[in-house]
Amino acid sequence: MMLPDAAKYHFPWEVNLASIPERRTLRTFGRLHSYDLVSSKAILTAQHGSVQRIWVCTKLMEPLRAQLGSVYIVLGETELGNGDEMVLKARVFTCVEGINLPLFEKAILEQRKYFREREKQLGRSNS
Repeated sequence: MMLPDAAKYHFPWEVNLASIPERRTLRTFGRLHSYDLVSSKAILTAQHGSVQRIWVCTKLMEPLRAQLGSVYIVLGETELGNGDEMVLKARVFTCVEGINLPLFEKAILEQRKYFREREKQLGRSNS
């Protein structure tokens, strides 16, 4: 039995139905814009040209001590929400207030570069 792939980091502006299919596990981040305990929904935002919103289902995380305006990292599965909006069903929803976002984004880019290079090397060694 094989374990599932580790969830890859996606920038908030990459989280949409056009590029990520349903039932895909992913990690992303953003500022907590709003949180509704009754409906177990949170909205993360990120600034990248325009404001990007990510809807997050927090049912598995309740009770949640939400800190509006703080930066959160979320790990979860993508689902189709109302209409054509993607909802991320959170398994992990962690406040990381104080994180250096430009450095974190650079680390994600370096991780992607490493994985691409590793895939190339594995492809050559399997040939």
